[in-house]
Amino acid sequence: MKKIRLKFPFLFIPLVFLWLHIGSAAARPPIDVNPDERLEKSVVKITVVAQLPDYALPWNPGNIMSSVGTGFIISGNRILTNAHIASNARFIAVEKEGDSGKYEARVKFIAHDCDLSILEILDASFFDTLVPLDFGNVPSLDSTVSVVGYPIGGDKLSVTRGVVSRIDYQVYSHSSADSHLAIQIDAAINPGNSGGPVLQGRLVVGVAFQGYTANIAQNVGYMIPTPVIRRFLTDIKDGAYDRYVDLGIYTFPLLNQAHRRALGLKAGDYGVVVSHVITAGSAEGILRIGDVLLSIDGLPVFSDGSVEMDGRRVDLVEVVERKFKGDRVRLKILRNGRESVVTIPLNLPWPYLMLSRLHDVRPRFVVFGGMVFQPLSSGFLDTIRTNDTNLLYHYNLFLDKEIYIQRPEVIVISKVLPDPINTYLRDCIHSIVHQINGKKIRTLEDVRAAFQAPVDYHIIRLAGNSRPVVLENALVADARVRILKGYHVLSEYYLGDSIVPEEWLSR
Repeated sequence: MKKIRLKFPFLFIPLVFLWLHIGSAAARPPIDVNPDERLEKSVVKITVVAQLPDYALPWNPGNIMSSVGTGFIISGNRILTNAHIASNARFIAVEKEGDSGKYEARVKFIAHDCDLSILEILDASFFDTLVPLDFGNVPSLDSTVSVVGYPIGGDKLSVTRGVVSRIDYQVYSHSSADSHLAIQIDAAINPGNSGGPVLQGRLVVGVAFQGYTANIAQNVGYMIPTPVIRRFLTDIKDGAYDRYVDLGIYTFPLLNQAHRRALGLKAGDYGVVVSHVITAGSAEGILRIGDVLLSIDGLPVFSDGSVEMDGRRVDLVEVVERKFKGDRVRLKILRNGRESVVTIPLNLPWPYLMLSRLHDVRPRFVVFGGMVFQPLSSGFLDTIRTNDTNLLYHYNLFLDKEIYIQRPEVIVISKVLPDPINTYLRDCIHSIVHQINGKKIRTLEDVRAAFQAPVDYHIIRLAGNSRPVVLENALVADARVRILKGYHVLSEYYLGDSIVPEEWLSR
């Protein structure tokens, strides 16, 4: 089965082998930059102090860390770099060759789904001696490219050369749930190289962003190609980044001739079958399971799910990849033996955000009676590292089994801060909350509202557990200050940064 976009891949592919800002030492030694190429006037070093969210203690501001990356000047006095360089930034300093100063910068735009960001410098004079780089096209296989940046091992600009070895869709590790076009090169992308330009001649053909670690694929790096970069730059022209859109369907190929005949298709290399339509997606109510996609925006769909664009075959998701919020896509379909044309306005199926690593947001939580309630999320799972099959089921199948229809947020008891009022409740840790005081819990806001009810006893029912959790309201009130002070809980709740659209809650 194939998804219409590779935004929602299987979540337990070995991402441990993909790194962002971490890598193996390059086999090829850095090559000193030729001053005639004037790269020192276009490529900059970026130092970021970031504060990472703390899902273990969600009321805490988070740990402080420092990292170094690369960026480069593009038109409009802008610096292009990776989103993972600028994520959660509290302070950004930029340095240029031949200048001992450090210039303060801030994030202007950031796209976590395609790992790109734009920085702006507060001191406009910074750009007086700098030259913007121009963009080229997708390089051909077996052509040579140069990775420019500030990798570990020195403070000066360096260049590593490699050969383009693959052009394909890859998971972008920064979000872990988005896949876009990526170009593989046989040169390691080392710490510090991230965000730097990949050049052919004087033209940028990509942005270095991730690589493999361990020994399974030495000297392999990836760059974000110019179609993805240009889409990002086009998206932000209106002053905001709107993320990628999606059809929200899964398909499977039509290679079996008996199946083709059963559907009423003639012999040939065309058509794929819709196998699932996401309720929260664009195609809900327009496409149906069993529809055959014959063409997309006038391009014939081959039976392996590809279309021909720019003289080569690419996955049909590339047609949607080039669309923006508010755009439409035109599909010719075969349904019950009859051909028809439908037009679908594109949006973002919001439930996929629960599967994505979120950045620049605070963890959501509620503390009550020493119990900590949090929504299930990628960041939460990365922190607790659980093997609980119930949690993993709800996470992995949140989108595919449409768990979000009943539970837009899967609320979990993440921990219990021990106190006499919650004795014997530690076995409830990592349980999913089903009801509180008879009200079904669909979001974290429901948890907060339920505990504000004027009742003598709060009764919490857990999914898959017949034994309720009972808290006496008067005792909880008496213990409130004791628990908050004893465990240095800075806040009892944070309800901001929800991924669930308001209109979905009214369904």
